[in-house]
Amino acid sequence: MSSKFPRLAVTAAVALALVGAAPATAEHHTPPSRDHDTFTIVGHRGAAGYRPEHTLASYELAARMGADYVEPDLVITRDGVLVARHEPEIGGTTDVASHPEFANRRTTKSLDGVQVTGWFTEDFTLRELKTLRATERIPDVRQRNTIYDGRYQIPTFQEVIDLVRRLSKELHRQIGIYPETKHPSYFRKQGLPLEPRLVDTLDRNGLNRSDAKVYVQSFEVGNLIDLHRKLRVPLVQLTGATGAPFDFVDSGDPRTYADITSATGLRDVARYAKGLGPDKNQIIPRDAAGFLLSPTTLVRDAHRAGLTVHPYTFRAENTFLPADFRSSADPTAYGDLFGEIAVFRATGIDGLFTDNTDIAVAQEQPAA
Repeated sequence: MSSKFPRLAVTAAVALALVGAAPATAEHHTPPSRDHDTFTIVGHRGAAGYRPEHTLASYELAARMGADYVEPDLVITRDGVLVARHEPEIGGTTDVASHPEFANRRTTKSLDGVQVTGWFTEDFTLRELKTLRATERIPDVRQRNTIYDGRYQIPTFQEVIDLVRRLSKELHRQIGIYPETKHPSYFRKQGLPLEPRLVDTLDRNGLNRSDAKVYVQSFEVGNLIDLHRKLRVPLVQLTGATGAPFDFVDSGDPRTYADITSATGLRDVARYAKGLGPDKNQIIPRDAAGFLLSPTTLVRDAHRAGLTVHPYTFRAENTFLPADFRSSADPTAYGDLFGEIAVFRATGIDGLFTDNTDIAVAQEQPAA
């Protein structure tokens, strides 16, 4: 496949126009009309290609670009409030290191068997976290996003729900939420289990219904099985291209993500979940040079088990793209995300997670 596509320059220009210097709250994009029932576009951590991830500005921009769902990763504070951060450790996504009053909170903890040094959400109250400001997680790749460093607070899960409700009314379409429980075994060991707070929040907001526009996802298995007994919304089993769920590792269960995504394993998943969220490389692997190989049978096998398939994560920068669709040797330059999405949609996937909602939405429209 060629890595040079004539519409690539147009894509980059459109993206730059959409992500002007004004904050997302000042932007009012009208995405192309699309059938939201046929293919699901999830704003991965919001519009993380254009704003620091897991901020209200990022979620709002994704919704305005046409996302069906926005995805908050959920962690928890010392006082038991669910907040949106990529990881419990927040040194890489906030300005906490510049706050001398929190210098003594820096510590080392075992996070899913890995020693991690930094600042952790469970060591802060919500009031303390609200004094921090979000920063770009991968500034070397998304240098432009760093202009928004320091502008946005860490949002609570309730604030994300409130934002989605406001935007659903304003945009005259229902926008969903797709929360992920991050490191549930870790937080349970900290005495701060995520699941009771998640169930309570959905209950209080009238969202624990089978017809609510909500998915709940996890890379672990045990907490999804437990949530299956308490939630009426569909659950999604996330899987990695390598490794195993940490709750399996922690309990000595030898099964891996490869076992879970076998035809037999998928039938087991369907007992408690409605969907599968695989690493996209589990659907179309890459060779040693980064080029796409032939698709696996994963999508077919998942559909036969009755599961929808929403792979992650589709991003525009060359460093994240298969070699087939890179535009140059510059890892930070945009490649042909249109082309990558088209190839994956041909496998029969039911939706996808993307940092670039505008491109995923535009990919559905006929080329001019």
